[in-house]
Amino acid sequence: MTDNNVIYMSLELISQLFGNFDENIRKIQDEYNVVLVNRGDYIRIMGDDSSVEPAKKAVGALIELAMSGQTLNNQTVRYVTDMVTEGMEEKLKELADGGICLTSNGKVIRARTVGQKTYVDAIKDNTVVFGVGPAGTGKTYLAVAMAVKAFKAHTVKKIILTRPAVEAGERLGFLPGDLQEKVDPYLRPLYDALFDMFGAETFKRYLEKGIIEVAPLAYMRGRTLDDAFIILDEAQNTTQEQIKMFLTRLGNESRMVITGDITQIDLPPEKKSGLVNAIKLLKGIDDIYIHKFTEKDVVRHKLVQSIIKAYENQNKLHIK
Repeated sequence: MTDNNVIYMSLELISQLFGNFDENIRKIQDEYNVVLVNRGDYIRIMGDDSSVEPAKKAVGALIELAMSGQTLNNQTVRYVTDMVTEGMEEKLKELADGGICLTSNGKVIRARTVGQKTYVDAIKDNTVVFGVGPAGTGKTYLAVAMAVKAFKAHTVKKIILTRPAVEAGERLGFLPGDLQEKVDPYLRPLYDALFDMFGAETFKRYLEKGIIEVAPLAYMRGRTLDDAFIILDEAQNTTQEQIKMFLTRLGNESRMVITGDITQIDLPPEKKSGLVNAIKLLKGIDDIYIHKFTEKDVVRHKLVQSIIKAYENQNKLHIK
């Protein structure tokens, strides 16, 4: 055993690295068949050289993320070990930045995977961005965070969030209340993200002043949206006519983000998804970026990745 297997760090970093009930360290030990021993201000990695080397890379990457303010949890450790296994640990350095913005509770919102970081950078650098991928990849939440950042930097004057209310036709007729009350359940995820970032009181004030608008997609028709950050969520449930209508609302000094999951289309069989058509039609146009997330970008429970992968494999078998 040599000193190359010893990594020095602060007690605070050691505590973060080990995690609650040592769950992070156990994951690393199981992944690489090594033993990590804490000795005051350093840890020693013990095992075969072929196992120790990737374990050191994973520990080093986790320390860098912790020093940048990232929370080390089971999902983070799982992602880092996967990246090391694929020989992509250098890409993890892209995640060690200052984050996007703060929530109302002072928590830093940041990209947690390389795919998410690419998405965030694309939103920063392009006027129109499509974020396409499975549930749990942060498509909508990160888009809202970028909208809040742009608003606070005074690069836009308002934030507009919209969704197609696929079920807001005949099947909603039995629900009580006016149209807004009927469609509010479908807009709830957008409200929740804004509550998180602005706080309920500020959000309500901005909503009353029209600075923030959360509305069904049908409300966008006939408008030109200037000086706005506009997000279309669940775009897989738009028709081709609807998404064309939305995209042509783009006004001066505005940005658009369109998010969706093409594996979860709720349209009637005779209707074709506008999102599927748009990402084919608009591919390669300057200032439009199409970002595709994968199951590796899922930041929910580890089972979500496995579920998504299982359905992807099923679809491939059907194609064959």
